[in-house]
Amino acid sequence: MSIAAPNAAQPAWRLLLGYVRPHRWTLLLGAVLSLATGAAGLALPLVARGLIDDLSHDRTITGALLMMSALVVANAALGALGSYVLRRTAESVVLGARRALSSYLLRLRIPAVDRTEPGDLMARVTSDTTLLREVTTDSLVGLGTGGLTLVATIVMMGLVDPVLLGVTLAVIVGAGTVLGVIVPRINKASRRAQDAVGVMGASLERVLGALRTIKASGAEHREERNLHAAAEESWRQSVSAAKWSAAAGNTAGLAMQIAFITVLAVGGARVATGAVEVGTLVAFLLYVFYLMSPIQQVVGAITQYQTGAAALTRIQEALALPAEPSSARPAPLPAADAEPAALAFEEVRFRYDDDLPYVHHGVTFAVPARGMTAFVGPSGAGKTTVFSLIERFYDPESGVITLDGRDTADWDLTELRSAIGYVEQDAPVLSGSLRDNLLLGSPEADEEALTRVVKTTRLDGLVARLPRGLDTLVGHRGTKLSGGERQRVAIARALLRRPRLLLLDEATSQLDAVNEAALRDTVADVARTTTVLVVAHRLSTVTMADRIVVMDAGRVRAVGTHRELVAGDPLYAELAATQFLATTGAG
Repeated sequence: MSIAAPNAAQPAWRLLLGYVRPHRWTLLLGAVLSLATGAAGLALPLVARGLIDDLSHDRTITGALLMMSALVVANAALGALGSYVLRRTAESVVLGARRALSSYLLRLRIPAVDRTEPGDLMARVTSDTTLLREVTTDSLVGLGTGGLTLVATIVMMGLVDPVLLGVTLAVIVGAGTVLGVIVPRINKASRRAQDAVGVMGASLERVLGALRTIKASGAEHREERNLHAAAEESWRQSVSAAKWSAAAGNTAGLAMQIAFITVLAVGGARVATGAVEVGTLVAFLLYVFYLMSPIQQVVGAITQYQTGAAALTRIQEALALPAEPSSARPAPLPAADAEPAALAFEEVRFRYDDDLPYVHHGVTFAVPARGMTAFVGPSGAGKTTVFSLIERFYDPESGVITLDGRDTADWDLTELRSAIGYVEQDAPVLSGSLRDNLLLGSPEADEEALTRVVKTTRLDGLVARLPRGLDTLVGHRGTKLSGGERQRVAIARALLRRPRLLLLDEATSQLDAVNEAALRDTVADVARTTTVLVVAHRLSTVTMADRIVVMDAGRVRAVGTHRELVAGDPLYAELAATQFLATTGAG
């Protein structure tokens, strides 16, 4: 199921119908079965009245008893089947919502993710979508079938005795007035409760994502207090919603008890005066009892809808976040003999948000196809941002970025990224097996290519040591691997994509000298057939580059070879001397 161009201003019932529409026929079947169950129940008081009349006139009651038995069995069978159909449909609605929301979240633009707590988004996929199960069966179907059954019951009660019906309706109208005050409070409390669940999820994700740091800092008790505070706020809001829901349910129950007592008193007086017979009063009382079920169903539907409306609003808020365009299928990876890519920045200006300072102030440089280009400069110069802009994680505020002479904004996003291999600074590894991580960007790679890349990145020794080789689980975020091993996994993953443009952001920072030298040779070899861009601080990596782009304070201040820049750019000369001395001192 896909939801295009979401509109957060849509009323909740329209949003609900959007999720239900693909399952409307099975939902209708469940509703029909529920109505049939109600019809069987409505016939029981009439048969009971006939049975009492037969008893009072000494007639046989065998037929009436058989009819009542058949109605009871039919009621149970139809009720069970209808309940299964409705619950199965509700689960399908939840599945559709989770698929739509999870697919959409994967396409979110990076700036939208930067401004949102991941834990809160997780709560919207898990907790909020779960509420659609109840709102589909209890609210949508419950309101329909319960409402129809309620109307049918009232009609039958009018046929039995209009006077007693008037007494019953007076009580119901009074209860409805009270419910009109309670229901809006349920909506408000439910929304706050769901928001509190999102905050709690965000707090938990924050803690688990940095658990080692928290333990090393001795901050467990402080973070524990924060988690408990979030959990308690969720509890308070949920209790508030439960309080008003209970008040609504009890109001309906109390109304029916008052109606029963009133009907019994008025009906007893009418029997005493001979206005109605005992059988009629018994039948009407049975209808009063039967009326409790549809009334509670309708009240439950309304209260459940308030909870579901809050969840639907939160789901739609997530679907309204800015997202990248989706593609029907991933673009094919470049062929093994594909030409390397040429890149150029022309007067690019960029900042991460409107209230933040500019990171790039008119950045301009050109990188020819093939060879290695290194980006150097002080921390905060905007080097990593260059890579983020190339990948179109962000778009520049002004200026043009071209790949092969074509503005990256004009490229199909999946086609653009399929041509690029990117190794991030922190080299993230996903939970799963080593093989899964290596094949993340190129699942169609054969065993020969995988073995070659593993050997090239010197992961073959690690694979030999692991108990299940490539199929060994690496733990959450690759915790079973060292920092250097994670970097080599990230590099191998990028190389498997056969990129026309390879981006390496501090890709060897956690490697020892032997593995760094080996991978440096590998990168140099790759640079002969593709275009390699490297953000580096180590002099050994920089000096082997074909060209070096020196950045400072969001600008390109110089471009040249190591020899040219040492002689012609004071900042580069200082950086090179500092790193050279640090390397010498360490040796």
